[in-house]
Amino acid sequence: MAVFWKYIIFFLLMAFIITNCMLLFLDRFQKATGISYHEGNIRQAATLTFGNVILLSLICTVVDVVRRKYMVERPVKKIIRAAEKIMQGDFSVRINLPDSPDSMDGFQEISRYFNRMAKELSGLETLRTDFIANVSHELKTPLAVMQNYGTMLGQPGLLEEKRIEYAKAVTDASRRLADLITNILKLNKLENQQIYPEAREYDLSEQLCQSLLQFENTWEKKNINIETNLTEGVCIHADEELLSLVWNNLLSNAFKFTPENGTVSLSLAADDRGAVVTISDTGCGMKPEAGEHIFEKFYQEDTSHATQGNGLGLALVKRVIDIIQGEISVESVPGKGSIFTVKITR
Repeated sequence: MAVFWKYIIFFLLMAFIITNCMLLFLDRFQKATGISYHEGNIRQAATLTFGNVILLSLICTVVDVVRRKYMVERPVKKIIRAAEKIMQGDFSVRINLPDSPDSMDGFQEISRYFNRMAKELSGLETLRTDFIANVSHELKTPLAVMQNYGTMLGQPGLLEEKRIEYAKAVTDASRRLADLITNILKLNKLENQQIYPEAREYDLSEQLCQSLLQFENTWEKKNINIETNLTEGVCIHADEELLSLVWNNLLSNAFKFTPENGTVSLSLAADDRGAVVTISDTGCGMKPEAGEHIFEKFYQEDTSHATQGNGLGLALVKRVIDIIQGEISVESVPGKGSIFTVKITR
């Protein structure tokens, strides 16, 4: 009913406009030619003019109805149907509108942005599904270990040596579970921008030394050779706590993948633009295609080391580097090791 009245109003408006235009034309014509009309002629002209007004108004209304039907209502219905599918969780839907002769057609622009939005949502949904699946898997592993060793600890007559071994396995699994949950919470806060950088001036070389010393027991246990080349007194303006996550995770990976009697190197250089930190190891390295996914959540190319981590460390590193607007890159050769380079602007 509302649509009907819109067309009636449009029709009356067109009739009014055309009537005024024709009356103005006749008035000007009469004054210019000096021709006067008799009453019969006036009546005939008025009837003909009114008929023309009705006909022209009707034609304009019909044209407008057809135009709205094909150029407005159809695109709107397509967009609505696509939006309903998006609301139902179908992110594969796309809007295909025919090319319009009107270069200013806004529906074409809307459809392009809608399709981009659907594509982004589809990617996010895939990431969310993969994330939930990976979290579930990572949570089940330490819980299963704790359950199995906890059951064996309850066996009667268990030797002291076995009891200590099983208790250590439960402790290690619980620590891994705690680290996983901590990293998930940190990553979630970073990705949702719930952690805001608190930048201040501090000595980066001193921070790197402190981070390296935290792994002293690890390198002594594996007899790993440590090489350092740190420029002293390099100060940067950044969030010290966030960057400590970067160094701890990169160094942890270096020591984890470096075999006994291997080498881990740490260097720091500075120039006018900022600081460059390089962490390298002589571990197992990785294939070129792995470098494209290494900063993704839960990605682990070397599954033999999966029990030593949860695949979130480098995702945390990448997110922190993005937040502080730095750069990180990796070079790796299978069987020879990896080199991580972090660039931080002053």
